[in-house]
Amino acid sequence: MFERFTKDARDVVTGSAEHSERAGEDSITEEHVLLAMLDQEGTRAAFAFASLGITDRRASVDDALAEARRRGGLSKADEDALAGLGIDVAEIVSKVEEAHGQGALQAGGKPRRWWPGRRPFTAAAKDVLERSLRIAVGRGDRYIGGEHLLLALVARPGVVADVLAEHGATYEAVERAMFGGGSAKAG
Repeated sequence: MFERFTKDARDVVTGSAEHSERAGEDSITEEHVLLAMLDQEGTRAAFAFASLGITDRRASVDDALAEARRRGGLSKADEDALAGLGIDVAEIVSKVEEAHGQGALQAGGKPRRWWPGRRPFTAAAKDVLERSLRIAVGRGDRYIGGEHLLLALVARPGVVADVLAEHGATYEAVERAMFGGGSAKAG
């Protein structure tokens, strides 16, 4: 599959690993993929981010991702579902942090590398890569570019898609920004 990746898609993968390493994490997550995409310039994904105003609100995106990590990685949908059961996630996070310190629910710790220089992708991040292939094939493209990775990120339910949607980057909006509103399915 990686032989079909364009340079910008390969750069996203490399940048994701760098974000993971800087964060001291032992694997590459969807969040790292997004952060690497946000670092790029001159790509279709960068154009979409700029046209949707995401580039100008990078700090807000970073803050929203940090808040999701603080909540133990719960998406907005997860939090809403728990609220429907009478569970106040903010109250739980507050009590856990009161007892164990700020950020106690965040994943992290010392990186545990299985082999030097390589970090594995989480199941969710692997799904993004696989989904990008399905999206590229669905669009009739013979390559996988950063634009396919971005569409895969916004198509997959979870924290990253929630944060992007809160900032106006839904699947439809991203597709419209990059391609003028085609009709490909999320896969």
